[in-house]
Amino acid sequence: QVQLVESGGGMVQAGGSLKLSCAASDRAFSPRQMAWFRQAPGKEREFVAAIKLTSRHTYYQDSVKGRFTVSTDNTKNTVYLQMNSLKPEDTAVYYCAAGNPILSSTTMELGYRYWGQGTQVTVSS
Repeated sequence: QVQLVESGGGMVQAGGSLKLSCAASDRAFSPRQMAWFRQAPGKEREFVAAIKLTSRHTYYQDSVKGRFTVSTDNTKNTVYLQMNSLKPEDTAVYYCAAGNPILSSTTMELGYRYWGQGTQVTVSS
């Protein structure tokens, strides 16, 4: 069973930056797409960003466009989320996901079979 391991979370002041990483335990693992979701206290988990590992085409939630950047390394089994100009409303547990979603499920949890345990991001005002 492939495991996804997130790292890089922490606490930062508003306006600051953090970079999250997500590595797959199996280097031979080759999903078509990897994504980041987040869940704030008392809210449902929501899509943040995704990247196709072959074309490197990216998708973003409107509220993070221009501030967050999703990328992958050459091995294509690690995905990153560079988060700049962080706001208190970005506070959440961030989850890495991987799978082979069809286009219509790119932003939906059901499109991804593999999930990490999550990493906490806290942005103070």
